[in-house]
Amino acid sequence: MLTFFKKFFVWWNQETLGTKLKTVFFGKLVGKDQLGNKYYKNNSGKRWVIYSGEIDASKIPHEWYSWIHFTNNYLENKHDLEKYDWQKPHQSNQTGTANAYHPNKNNDEIKKKYTTWNN
Repeated sequence: MLTFFKKFFVWWNQETLGTKLKTVFFGKLVGKDQLGNKYYKNNSGKRWVIYSGEIDASKIPHEWYSWIHFTNNYLENKHDLEKYDWQKPHQSNQTGTANAYHPNKNNDEIKKKYTTWNN
């Protein structure tokens, strides 16, 4: 019963019932990325994404970023973009997680480069 109400009112738990109905009746599936996100558009030109898993805007890879923001780019016309060996896989925003960058992550204390004055 609780999941039924979440579909009506809670947008951060995937798509709401309104988004689901809009996608079914008016959405045309344009493509799917390697993370499982699905990209849709309708006849009037509106574009949206249905995220797989947690909703986070940083989960849109660069291949689809230009498309979702109506930016004409050569990437939009290529279906399979070649990946180079030096390219890292896409990661979502890691802020606030254990994987977040911290300059002194492995050390327990910060080593000062100066000494305090003693009176």
